Amino acid sequence: MSSQLALRPQGSGAPASELMEAIPIIEDLGTTRTELAGSIDMMTTPSPALHQYLRAFNLDLEALQAAQAEAPILAQSASPNRADYLAKMHDYENSHRRDLYLDREQFPVLISAFKRIDRVQNLVGHGNFNVISFDEMLAYGRQYTSVGAFPRVEQDFLEDLFSANATRYGFLGEKVITRLTEKVSKKERQKIGRTGHYLYKGESVGLYEKLKKDIGGTIVLTSGIRSVVKQTHLFLAKTIQSKGNMSRASRSLAPPGHSYHGIGDFDVGKVGFGRKNFSEEFARTDEFMKLVELGYVDIRYPKDNLYGVRYEPWHIKVV
Repeated sequence: MSSQLALRPQGSGAPASELMEAIPIIEDLGTTRTELAGSIDMMTTPSPALHQYLRAFNLDLEALQAAQAEAPILAQSASPNRADYLAKMHDYENSHRRDLYLDREQFPVLISAFKRIDRVQNLVGHGNFNVISFDEMLAYGRQYTSVGAFPRVEQDFLEDLFSANATRYGFLGEKVITRLTEKVSKKERQKIGRTGHYLYKGESVGLYEKLKKDIGGTIVLTSGIRSVVKQTHLFLAKTIQSKGNMSRASRSLAPPGHSYHGIGDFDVGKVGFGRKNFSEEFARTDEFMKLVELGYVDIRYPKDNLYGVRYEPWHIKVV
């Protein structure tokens, strides 16, 4: 039986600034801090600017509350005051009072688990990694010495991360995948050529093919299905990047089990636009304007949403 994820409020104990200095006690494969940071940088995107949002999605908070009548109550979060909550969301990439941090004693296993999952991705390839299950990941660890078996302490940590109540660190979105071992079967997914990503057959593939036809070859799938493993990998990277600040990580990225990429949503961008597809720059492109004009955009996370996650104009809502 695993123990609960150890969290501490900002200001308690030693500062988290030494996170990248932590030496894993589980293993030491000679990975330098520069290499670790480089690996993280390859899977994350820089923060979008905080101002100049597209006018069509600059929603009034009261109207948004009415539209999201079933949204979680703000008082359930670590910051129940509405003004404080919105201030955090507008400045989501920085640390704030009452943010919760992973306990420093768990930094080594955080890094060790991240590195091992990273080696699984290197083994199976980026595209396949998007859809592997937790059990398949463990099997790769047992079968390949280049990965190494996941020790019990790492498995417990990953199980605790998945089962943790994300509202503790401020994420208020729905948990859409409830089983850590959930699989994405071959018969329900389709690989999208020249993108390295998969989409669910049916509504997701149909919507993507239609918007490609209507908008043209300059629009591209930038992120499709993300299994629990893929989302965990991203969230671990963001936690490391945030120096253990779980609240800060969850403001930019849905915790494992909470991402709608796991059940149908996907991201699109402009061909050749690179990282800017995940910034406010995408909302200024002709491609995004066409998405809006043609009615394809139903943003999952609009500005000033009540789910505890940043504005994402590139995220196509399917489910």
